[in-house]
Amino acid sequence: MKITRRTLVGAALALGLGSGAASAQEVTLRMHQFLPLQANVPTHVLEVWKQRVEEQSEGRIAVQHFPSMQLGGTPPQLVDQVIDGVADVIWTVAGYTPGRFPRAEVFELPFTVSDAEPASRAYWTLAEETMFDADFKDFKVLAVWVHGPGVIHSKEPIVEVADLNGVKLRAPTRTTNMMFERLGATPVGMPVPAIPESLSKGVVDGAVIPWEVTSALRIPELVQNHTEFGPEMLYTTSFIFAMNRAKYDSLPDDLKKVIDDNSGIEFSAFAGKTMQSYDTPARDAAVEAGNNIITLDEAQVAAWKEAAAPTIDAWIEEMDGRDLDGTGLYDRAVSLIEEYSAE
Repeated sequence: MKITRRTLVGAALALGLGSGAASAQEVTLRMHQFLPLQANVPTHVLEVWKQRVEEQSEGRIAVQHFPSMQLGGTPPQLVDQVIDGVADVIWTVAGYTPGRFPRAEVFELPFTVSDAEPASRAYWTLAEETMFDADFKDFKVLAVWVHGPGVIHSKEPIVEVADLNGVKLRAPTRTTNMMFERLGATPVGMPVPAIPESLSKGVVDGAVIPWEVTSALRIPELVQNHTEFGPEMLYTTSFIFAMNRAKYDSLPDDLKKVIDDNSGIEFSAFAGKTMQSYDTPARDAAVEAGNNIITLDEAQVAAWKEAAAPTIDAWIEEMDGRDLDGTGLYDRAVSLIEEYSAE
């Protein structure tokens, strides 16, 4: 009986210790972002990441997805939320905190990017080279990417640069605000979720966003004119997908590997390519609604490029003045985009 009792007690203790060890391996990550769940990035990028991480960890990592700022706060606060641990993982626009990530702005300069996938690869590479230990040092970077062509969606047709004069235009970032102000518009900065109400109330006369998000925001119902720049891209936006550093560091090595395997240049390229791929169905919906799609020809785009060029010069001068080597950043970004576009 004594032997049996000892055996049972020992087994129970072993089982208890084993259960404790298993529990310690289970991790829940709270992922927070600003768009509704049915929007393209949450559905086709963030949910894909969530599913891959959960499956490859064999369920030891659970990801709770909180869309539309459900954990509280506003989109510009997402970066601080991931630093402070309010959220474990966030997706945000770098420019929602103007001037905080200056090196990432290089990809938002006018007519610098022409395709989201190679540009996203270039963004990751330049981030590794210049941002991870500087702009992004307070969090673990999972991926960085840009969207497809930025389009002007407006109540009145915009064809020539002069058509922007006096137009109250929502722009996403500091660099796009700089550009549109130089082009004669009155730029109004605001996060994406605020656009529909601002258009309906007349706070702005138009907005610049890629096609892919227009369906979720019902933009074609609020404006009827959409200005495209052919194969050129007037602008794009830099995104950050990040994880709380302490949370990442607390993971056992095999779970860190799961996170690492779903981070980096390939996921960045996947995210950029995916965003741009959903431009087409959103554009088709606007066409079916009978909206006015204005596609500028080569000569018209050349006039816009000439008018926008001083924005690039001003940004480079500003960065050089801040000892951030604006000239080097711009030249390197352009070189990387060309390199990855040729692959």
